[in-house]
Amino acid sequence: MYPRFLTTVRSLAVALLVTSFANVQADDWVQLFNGKDLTGWTPKITGEKFGEDSRHTFRVENGVIKVAYDQYDDFKERFGHLFFEKPYSNYVLRIEYRFTGDQCKGGPGWATRNSGVMIHCQDPKTMTVGQDFPVSIEVQFLGGLGKGERSTLNLCTPGTHVVYKDKLHTQHCTTSTSKTYDGDQWVTAEVEVHGDNVIRHIVDGKTVIEYTKTQLDPKDKNVKNMPESARKELALKGGWLSLQAESHPIEFRKVEIKELKD
Repeated sequence: MYPRFLTTVRSLAVALLVTSFANVQADDWVQLFNGKDLTGWTPKITGEKFGEDSRHTFRVENGVIKVAYDQYDDFKERFGHLFFEKPYSNYVLRIEYRFTGDQCKGGPGWATRNSGVMIHCQDPKTMTVGQDFPVSIEVQFLGGLGKGERSTLNLCTPGTHVVYKDKLHTQHCTTSTSKTYDGDQWVTAEVEVHGDNVIRHIVDGKTVIEYTKTQLDPKDKNVKNMPESARKELALKGGWLSLQAESHPIEFRKVEIKELKD
């Protein structure tokens, strides 16, 4: 009986350790979207003040954040961003998204099945009423158009530059190596951020683009409109997060973050 007792004790101990480890790992992830409402999130729509969203572009329905255009007669370049309430510098961000339906009337052709998450954003309170995009690094989400290739988790740089392949990179948008995701399927996107050192875009567990030295573009008009204290240093080491609304309906069912101790 004694050996059997020891075996049972060992089994219980291992089970407890595994359970404890699993709980610690799960607790590392913080849910930024509670699945019920937009607590912690604030919209900024072009032409409206921070906090206003007169056409209810961003809403929560059936457990997802929806970007919807049923209250728009025409898009009229009213780009939207939904900001989380605090900035981050070192983290892994995980988002599950899918495109749905048809693009809003008047939306630009390039914005068909186009959205994204903006990282290293300027403080949204410093955006002007007419500003279309925050100064930030964009992790661009693109959906397939049913023909040809169209990668997702691309890099775009409104008011910013990066170092890519060991050179200062001033091109606005850069294509990743991801495959094409057609239809309304859910896609799991991850962004691994180490301040202004290394940033990786990851989909299906594969890094599809990587760059370093995120920095402000001092010649950009929106950068010039930022408070002097916010643009005194060009290195962009952190900032706010925002989900995009660029004229095509999209849903986000998970937005979670794990902070890193860099």
